[in-house]
Amino acid sequence: MKKFRLEITTPAGAEFAGDVVQLSVRGVEGELAVMAGHIPFTTALVESECRIYDADGEMRRADIKGGLLCVTANKTQVLVSGFEWKN
Repeated sequence: MKKFRLEITTPAGAEFAGDVVQLSVRGVEGELAVMAGHIPFTTALVESECRIYDADGEMRRADIKGGLLCVTANKTQVLVSGFEWKN
């Protein structure tokens, strides 16, 4: 699968930066997934679980507080007020 650059940032600083194959989060209109080549857009995020899938098929989960998701041709940015990895 194709990879894309993902950056997750809180007011405290960077929480994640790396290449991934999929990001799943909950926007104000519902659950959504971003993959390489996704059309550029920006949307508000609600408090929810964030799932990050790497090229090896591993999934990492985190709880996020509300924020913004911005998808561009070069990278995807998640700007949230809180972020905590789950085990």
